[in-house]
Amino acid sequence: MPTSTHAQNGPDRYGDDVLAGDWKARGRRVIPTVEAERDLVVELAADGFCGAVVAVNAQHVTLEDRFGKTRMFPLGHGFLVDGEAVQLVRPKPKAPAGRLRTASGSFAVEHAPAKVALPSRIFVEGRHDAELVEKVWGADLRIEGVVVEYLEGVDVLAEQLDDFKPGPGRRAGILVDHLVPGSKEQRIADAVRRGPHGANVLVVGHPYIDVWQAVKPARVGREAWPVIPRGTEWKHGVCEAFGWPHDEQADIARAWQRILAQVRGYGDLEPALLARVEELIDFVTAPA
Repeated sequence: MPTSTHAQNGPDRYGDDVLAGDWKARGRRVIPTVEAERDLVVELAADGFCGAVVAVNAQHVTLEDRFGKTRMFPLGHGFLVDGEAVQLVRPKPKAPAGRLRTASGSFAVEHAPAKVALPSRIFVEGRHDAELVEKVWGADLRIEGVVVEYLEGVDVLAEQLDDFKPGPGRRAGILVDHLVPGSKEQRIADAVRRGPHGANVLVVGHPYIDVWQAVKPARVGREAWPVIPRGTEWKHGVCEAFGWPHDEQADIARAWQRILAQVRGYGDLEPALLARVEELIDFVTAPA
């Protein structure tokens, strides 16, 4: 039977194959994907929980609300951003733009060999101080070969210095909490300056009761750190005021890790601490 020329060359009056392509998706709304970048404010469509992104891994995102409460959710659908449905996905790694900077704001030195530790040291009052200094200035200190040690309280400073034996080329920089006129800390600092090690020791401090306060309160979702009445242990009082567990020392340790996790770099710290740490680094790395 001859084939119709019209059937071969003319328009297809039956149209395209309705089953061709992704026919199930036709007319369906496409939910946009949004990378779960830190500090992105997200609402859970199911129950209205609203919070900022504070952590993300391959499968989950952690949100923190304005009261400091955190919840973890699977990545994917079920979220709203600015009232619009989105699908949260893990952020793609970003290529570095220009020279990298450390958390302290210094230019990073890439592929630098490990440096032998200097004889000089920086001493801080406690573990939390040391962890904060390490998080923000750790890269700089390793490049310079500076070791940070903690004292477990300023009351043992004179004894620690006697053991350390400061001298030319072996300096000690001391960071003290609550170094304000008339305080116990100020009296201890003055005694060290007048003592036998004074020429090779620099004692500086910040005005905060504890190094927790040197973290800007906005990083933990607060406008200000609470005022704790005399007679109440300050860290316990802070946790109570924030509604955080505070009955055991483990609760206080977890509260600090929660605060420390919000510190991304020098911009999250108060200038009164930044200047003092930089001063100590300059002091202990200066040529003998």
